[in-house]
Amino acid sequence: FEAKVPIVESLKILIGETENKYLRRHLSDLSDDIQGGMPMSGAMARHPEVFSRFYVAMVRSGEESGKLEEIFTFLADYLERSYELARKARNALIYPAFVLSAFVVVVTLMLVFVIPNLANILLESGQKIPIYTRIIIGISDFLRNFGVVLLALVAVLAVLLVRYSRTEGGRAYFARLLLALPIIGGLYKKIYLSRIADNLHTLLSGGITVVRALEITAEVVGNEVFRKILLDSMDSVKSGSMISDAFSRYADIPRLLSQMIRIGEETGKLDYILKSIAGFYRRDVDNFIDNLVSLIEPILIVALGLGVGVLVAAVLVPIYNISTAF
Repeated sequence: FEAKVPIVESLKILIGETENKYLRRHLSDLSDDIQGGMPMSGAMARHPEVFSRFYVAMVRSGEESGKLEEIFTFLADYLERSYELARKARNALIYPAFVLSAFVVVVTLMLVFVIPNLANILLESGQKIPIYTRIIIGISDFLRNFGVVLLALVAVLAVLLVRYSRTEGGRAYFARLLLALPIIGGLYKKIYLSRIADNLHTLLSGGITVVRALEITAEVVGNEVFRKILLDSMDSVKSGSMISDAFSRYADIPRLLSQMIRIGEETGKLDYILKSIAGFYRRDVDNFIDNLVSLIEPILIVALGLGVGVLVAAVLVPIYNISTAF
């Protein structure tokens, strides 16, 4: 668009440069629809798996205001910010998840294949076995005898939880559970608040009405708790309330955010205030993740060291007692 290339020509260039066959097919359909006389926003709306309601609404506002080039610049910046925020959060959680998963697998293999052989030696010795060693042996016997049943139960439970999470009540429950988790819950809450402020800023800057901006943001925020807050706030705004008044009724919305929005509403600079709020929460998330990453490694080392130490002590102490007895 900046090079003043027509929409259809721009799409043809993108189709030629796109290596992803799935995306190329959707772009080709989009080009055909536009050539057939359909507006770009309408053509995009036919591909919700690629273009979200947020994206389509922004493009429609650009078409209506004649600022399509500016809107795409807004969208490019927004998508880059959203991707960077999600990437940071994902990377912060991948490392501890991988280490803990590997630890669980190794311990399980030891309990199933190594501990039983050592347990036979200890039992045949006739020596008194410490209580913590008996607990380890008991866990080992349980996994060997009922491990398959336990695995099947976990699989069934996982399927049931997935199905429940797709219901309205399940989405609300897991959304609330995520926000209630220690440490991680606070991180995700800041991510959602940053997303809300960023979405509202981008939509309002693109000429979308406040009511419509709240509705679209509710659909793309990604958390059922905040989705309900935004939809309830939309109804309040329809009734004549200000956004700040609507937000102030909810404990999940910090007072700082609602008060800053009130300043923006009173001064007529709501889009600027929302941009500042989004930037504030992005920096807060960045600092939070940096601190979390710096703490994760020593915490994991200590926790895993204790776990391995307990397992080794439960095996070596009785063996040492046997050797000294002879």
